[in-house]
Parts: sequence; structure tokens; C-alpha cells
Amino acid sequence: MNKFFLFPFIVILLFTTACSKKRYLPQSSFDNIPTPSAPDYSQLQYWAAHPDKDDPADRTPDKSLTNNQATASADVFFLHPTIYTGGEKGQDHWNAPVNDPEFNKKVDESTILNQASIFNGAGRVFAPRYRQAHIHAYFTSDKLAHKKAFALAYSDVKAAFEYYLKHHNKGRPIIIASHSQGTTHAGPLMKEFFDGKPLLKKLVAAYTVGIEVPGDYFEDIKACETPTQTACICSWRTWEKGHLPRNHSSDNNYIVTNPLTWTTDTIYAPKELNKGSVLYKFDKIKPQLADAQVHQGVLWITKPKFFGSAFIKMKNYHVGDFNLFYVNVRENAILRVKEYLKSN
Repeated sequence: MNKFFLFPFIVILLFTTACSKKRYLPQSSFDNIPTPSAPDYSQLQYWAAHPDKDDPADRTPDKSLTNNQATASADVFFLHPTIYTGGEKGQDHWNAPVNDPEFNKKVDESTILNQASIFNGAGRVFAPRYRQAHIHAYFTSDKLAHKKAFALAYSDVKAAFEYYLKHHNKGRPIIIASHSQGTTHAGPLMKEFFDGKPLLKKLVAAYTVGIEVPGDYFEDIKACETPTQTACICSWRTWEKGHLPRNHSSDNNYIVTNPLTWTTDTIYAPKELNKGSVLYKFDKIKPQLADAQVHQGVLWITKPKFFGSAFIKMKNYHVGDFNLFYVNVRENAILRVKEYLKSN
């Protein structure tokens, strides 16, 4: 596992539910805890989102937005963040199950609804269920468990992508989208299948968000510098203006995209450029909620104001990385697909 994917700045419950009092963590080494059964991607039940099923990625938060998957010319391969956080009894394995209906429902009603749905205007959305690593795997001192938990999760992601390529892609252009642990796996996936490979010609763009991505991680995939550039990567981590991650270094070389201007410069973008955020209830678009500015390897925003925001004391807006810029990301994905089709 490449070192830049090891330390996500996780704040699980911004805009969501209250923290559980008890956290359930793996209580033994990786080899002493049963491994959940592997998904079979030929079966729709192992896809959280798939164009052949009715799922939350098909929804939109407002009638002004349209689900275009039925006519889309491109595909989106979305990798969801960590939902297996030890917040409920039974969440004490190193990897999450993919056959638990209640847990899958939590995945679907959170990240698939609020994040994967962003891309249903640009392409058909494929989001595999995978045996995601427990959030504790990021922070454990058990290095072997850490390595094996993430390797198992990545093996599912790779298997899902290979199945998608063989059975569904049929030469269509691809968007890679991910958040948090999804980005932990999207980096190696893009390196293995796109970077310096023929498939790079099919990459519309990558929106790999929530984990820092060094500028030199890829050989041939560069940071997106304009709103219409293709075969490039967009990435950011959102913090309140004036605050930085712990042990942060100002000389980092991370890819940071401003999702209001789609450049990597440090010019301030006012909230008037924000076409709409979507909060956790997924019931409306809130325009001009957040501004944005690239600063020392992160994306700074002024604390957004909405009902209940006065009670939010945390400075890390990790959970809102996508939702704070919902409409802008959506429209940009649509634009990049159009540009890709025009030039190809």
C-alpha cells in the first residue's frame, strides 16, 4: 500500500448522525478473524450501483437534475468510502461483509445516494460492494493486519473492475470517482490499469477525493488544469480556512483541485461560483454554500452556514468533500464527457 494512502483525515459524522458511544474494533490479528466471503460480480447483489438495477445512485436531489444513465455514452466506476467504522455491534472484523443486508443498506443510503448520484448525469454508474477495510486498519500498530486488510479490499475492487471491463465497458469512455477509502484503492487501480497503459485513452477524468494524492504518483496521468481537460485527475481534501491537518508540511506536492474553478492555482473562488451543495437529507440544492481556495496541499473553505451548522465544531470537512460542491462536480463531469466525445 503506497504510503500516501495510509492516513485519511477522517471525520465520519459531519452532516450525518451522532457518534456511537462504543466503538467496535478488531480484537485479534488478521489471520485469527474469519474473512468474509468474496463477492461474485456476475450477480447484481454485489453491486451497490449498477445500470441494470434500481439503486440510490439513480436519484437526484432536485427535479432540475436529470438521471441520464439510460442514454449516457460514458461509464462511471465509483469506489465508496469507509462505512465499516465500528459504530455497531458486529463491526469488529478487519474487513466488512458484502452479504449483510443491513450494512449494505447503510452503504446505499449514505455514500451511494449522496456521492455516486453526482455522476448519473455524466454516465452509467457502477459501484461495487467490496470487503472494505475497517477504519481501524488505517491507524492500527499491527502492520501485517493493516497490509492484509487493505490488500483484501483492493482484490475485490480489482476483480470488480476486471469484470466491468470484460462484460460491460465495450470500449466506452470511463470516469473513475472515489472518496476516502475508495481513493485508497482508486490510486493503485489507476496505476495498474491506466497509467502508461492503452486504457488511458479511455479515461475521461478521475475525481479521486478525500485522500492526498502526490503530484508525482502517476507517470502519465497529470492533474487537471482546466475544466475541459481529459485523461487527468482531480483531487482535494476540504478543511476550514485557517486550519491544516496535524503534522502538515507546507512543502507538500499534493494534487489539489479547486472544484469551483477546476484549476490547481491558489486564486480564491467566492461562494457565488458554487452552483449547489447537497446536505445529508438529499432533499434540496443549496447554492452558494461554500467558497474554495487551494492552500498548502488542501482545499480551504469558509465555514458554511446552514441550519445546525453552528453546532459543528470540527475543522475537517472530509465527509463533505463531494457534497459541498455537488452541482459543480456533476456539471464538470458532464462537460468533460462532452469534450472527450468531441475530440475522440
